Amino acid sequence: MLKYKADRRTLGIVATYFAIAIGSWIFYDQMSIPVLVLAIVLNSVFAFFCAIIVHNTIHVPIFKNGTANRIFQMVLSLTYGHPVSAFVPGHNFSHHKELSTPKDIMRPSKARFRLNFFNHLFFFFLVSGAIMRSEIDFIKKMRKDRPKWFKQYLKEFFLVFGTKIILLIIAPIPAILLVVIPHLYAAWGIVSTNFWQHDGCDTAHPYNHSRSFKSPWLNFWTCNNGYHGVHHMRPGLHWSLLPQAHKELLEPHLHPNLNLNSLVAHLWKATIYPGIRTDYFGNPMVLEPEVPDEDWIEGLKITPQMEEKYGPI
Repeated sequence: MLKYKADRRTLGIVATYFAIAIGSWIFYDQMSIPVLVLAIVLNSVFAFFCAIIVHNTIHVPIFKNGTANRIFQMVLSLTYGHPVSAFVPGHNFSHHKELSTPKDIMRPSKARFRLNFFNHLFFFFLVSGAIMRSEIDFIKKMRKDRPKWFKQYLKEFFLVFGTKIILLIIAPIPAILLVVIPHLYAAWGIVSTNFWQHDGCDTAHPYNHSRSFKSPWLNFWTCNNGYHGVHHMRPGLHWSLLPQAHKELLEPHLHPNLNLNSLVAHLWKATIYPGIRTDYFGNPMVLEPEVPDEDWIEGLKITPQMEEKYGPI
């Protein structure tokens, strides 16, 4: 049923999330404080991995059967803590299509703290309002334009938030620690990655618009999310094909400072020491005047060509 055998890893990560989440819920009363902390951390990390899988599947659904993909989106919504369908507007048609322009609601230029550590830490909170407003406007538009998408969104919405409400009623403290906090971390993590993937890059350049990270360890657990540059070049390419595409299509043209191995080393340099916000040449960043968001939804017409390039809805 899978389009690509590599998505056995996808299913394995999702299954691991549920095993950890359900297991920690069942044994909550028997866990010591250190074990509980470990459970919260593991739930958060695997919820974040599943958020990356959400990103991958809205670009390239993993099953050959459409019904199976819609069911999988509902399952994924429980791991990520938000309807998977809602990931489409802000990511596919704002961020990808309008990269770092005023129509990109997640552009890094919105973060303007003097300390670059705070830019990374608070980026999610700076853009979350615009994300939610765009989501609501997109839902209103799709209710008329794509009733099938709208119905799928509603199913995911009521499943996710209905489940959270029930868990909060049954056992509020475990629900907050093992469900709400990991889901918030997943949302914070997947949105925040947009900052360090593009900040200081030349988003108008055909190649130097994104940072890429080649660490095998990172890319195993994130399903090659480190190869972000070539993903922007070919968003409809399955994640398992990104390393080869990076080597052939992007690496020969990419500036060396954007072709990195270690994400941890980059984040240490960018946020801790020296912790200076720079462009990809290493020069201190000079931000252009801040501009308001521009409406990208009004007049949006989703064509088959757009869905082929960015992902089906």
